[in-house]
Amino acid sequence: MTDEPPLHRRAAASRTGNDTEHPPSARAEPSDPGTEPTSGASVPLTAPREGTPEPVAAPEQLAEVVARLAAGTGPVALDAERASGYRYSQRAYLVQLRRAGAGTALIDPLPLPDLTSLDAAIAEVEWVLHAASQDLPCLAELGLRPRRLFDTELAARLAGFERVGLAALTEQLLGFSLEKHHSAADWSSRPLPESWLTYAALDVELLTDLRDVLAAELTRQGKSEWAAEEFAALVRTGARPPRVRAEPWRRTSGIHRVRGARAQARVRSLWYARDEIAARRDAAPGRVLPDSAIVAAAELDPKDERALLTLPGFGGRSVRRLARAWLTALDDARQLPDDGLPVAPTVEGPPPPHRWAERDPAAAARLARCREVVLRVAGERNLPPENLISPDTVRRIAWQPPEEITEATVAGVLRDLNAREWQLALLLPDLATALLPTAP
Repeated sequence: MTDEPPLHRRAAASRTGNDTEHPPSARAEPSDPGTEPTSGASVPLTAPREGTPEPVAAPEQLAEVVARLAAGTGPVALDAERASGYRYSQRAYLVQLRRAGAGTALIDPLPLPDLTSLDAAIAEVEWVLHAASQDLPCLAELGLRPRRLFDTELAARLAGFERVGLAALTEQLLGFSLEKHHSAADWSSRPLPESWLTYAALDVELLTDLRDVLAAELTRQGKSEWAAEEFAALVRTGARPPRVRAEPWRRTSGIHRVRGARAQARVRSLWYARDEIAARRDAAPGRVLPDSAIVAAAELDPKDERALLTLPGFGGRSVRRLARAWLTALDDARQLPDDGLPVAPTVEGPPPPHRWAERDPAAAARLARCREVVLRVAGERNLPPENLISPDTVRRIAWQPPEEITEATVAGVLRDLNAREWQLALLLPDLATALLPTAP
């Protein structure tokens, strides 16, 4: 439990369904025990309890915040704001923290890119984040790595809530509504407006209160150990940067319309030209050149600037200024020998499920049986199926099960695929049975 007086209007003993001994057939909204106004209307939360702090931007200010947070009590709430859609990088442009006895701090990591002193001050404290996997990589770049954490979004999923956004949960469980209209703002801009700073501070204002309510609900449902395993896995792997995809240009939106290897080479050449410019400018690739423009140029292969600039997506001033770069990329693709053209990608892992029936009917039948087990168990335990076990894990073991199918061998494969022990406990032996060739 936190040491800060809780800020909520609704009772912490909210419910999402019946006890796990009598699983509900569908997820339900938490009940309100009637200690609050019967209208049930949420109260807009427009300002932090102690007001909106100024961003910390100098070493001496950071030292004061570090000392304050180190002297606080209970968990520390953290959040980070990025500039997705505006910048090429996924770095943090603002870090928010709150701890009982220390209040809220906003840290500007542009002048303060090394926050290892802060990390040391809160190293042994439980960190509370919402959707931690989104923020852990950019926090790690600043030297912030949790040793223990509580993810309120993941906790809500495990508890069976259907709406797991921060604003939805705070309104449903705490009785306060949060505005989210700055969530897609360009946080790399400076100075940050006062309204943005208030929004950012409010993102951590209620996190520890929300953590306590969700922790109590997980305990009530008998899911605390499940959550602990999931949180520990996030601590181990959450700070890793996203895996770099092979041939990322193939994810260009609309590429399915581009026919032929030569035209696909034009997509590839334009994609990498755009990516190089975007990285150099630290601008989101779509702001340098939209995917729709890449596809249009790949389809029509313009040979000169006049033809290029008539295509959709090439009318903007900044795009026109780069016309020579786009024409060079198209010419590079034009000059490629046939053996330099794109070939069908090598598929890692199983093929798309819709092709299984044709390629391996037995595997398709295994997959159907495994999915049936997952859906049934997820329904019984009031869990989203994807949180019970990842769909990719199910596909991989159904496509290539162990040669000898026993609970032990299936468990070994699932562990290799990063399944957690609580997941194995729920899914075995039914999943092993579903993998048998003679399964009903």
